[in-house]
Amino acid sequence: MDNSFDIIQELLQERADYQARLNLIPYDGSPEIKENSSGRYLYIRKRINGKLTSTYVNVYSDELYQLLLRNSKEARELKKQIRRVDKALADNGYVAEDLPAEVIFNLDFARANMKSNIYDQAVLEGVATTFPQTEEILENGKVNGMSADDVQKILNLKHAWEFILDRDVIRSASNYYLLCHIAKLVNEGFYFDGGRIRGVPVTIGGTSYVPPIPIEAQVNECINEILDSKLNEIDIAINLCLYCMRTQIFLDGNKRASVIFANHYLIAHGLGMIVIPENHVPEFKRKLVSYYESGDTRDISDFLKENCWRRM
Repeated sequence: MDNSFDIIQELLQERADYQARLNLIPYDGSPEIKENSSGRYLYIRKRINGKLTSTYVNVYSDELYQLLLRNSKEARELKKQIRRVDKALADNGYVAEDLPAEVIFNLDFARANMKSNIYDQAVLEGVATTFPQTEEILENGKVNGMSADDVQKILNLKHAWEFILDRDVIRSASNYYLLCHIAKLVNEGFYFDGGRIRGVPVTIGGTSYVPPIPIEAQVNECINEILDSKLNEIDIAINLCLYCMRTQIFLDGNKRASVIFANHYLIAHGLGMIVIPENHVPEFKRKLVSYYESGDTRDISDFLKENCWRRM
């Protein structure tokens, strides 16, 4: 039974990852060229609820047409993989259950605020972006005037948020293995396996604190201790976030992964979200340095609850 449960959890994460990748494709459908007296134009043709639709994209260019062809091919492959995983889930006896109303509402709340959440996280990471630029990247996958690395970080944040907001993933336990997958997503394109626990020393800018090299069994145990503590849910979520940041479990992306990991736990309990707003980033960073050096969570926990907890 335990083995079947583990298999189902892995399959659900795999499917959510494929679905998140599918959601990142800006044009899902078959490219179509239409001509009239004024020129050639590109459309996307797809079937929605049994009805064939055709959506205008832009004036024809070879570059755009090739992009649409690649998108179409990638979308077909992702859908194929999702069907494969669905079959494997059925073979293992998985039956989807309805989520509680407050969790469904929280998922909708998170999706409605995803752009602003990602913008605030990007600012926290020092990404040189404006909200309109962030919005453009999230909608079209690119923008002028920003480095390729910064664009990739924003797209990775979207991928990770899409992953945790999957209805099956939100049912999954907020454990070490889920955290590793989130870290892998936020580090995609920068490290071969950004979700692997680090095995080399690191330093943190602005503080004398040097985190020890983490040991997987100890990290797993500490996360479980926080989850099993008698604290209320918001304090558990904050402690998960702070512990993962201070431990510096991964080579990079620890703040990004920690915030999204804590939000998986909080949303799964229907209790809103934790996001550090742009105007509170400088103060948060000062308190984070103090927490790194002292290990005392009280001041920064109060700050997060008062300024960064978005309740529905």
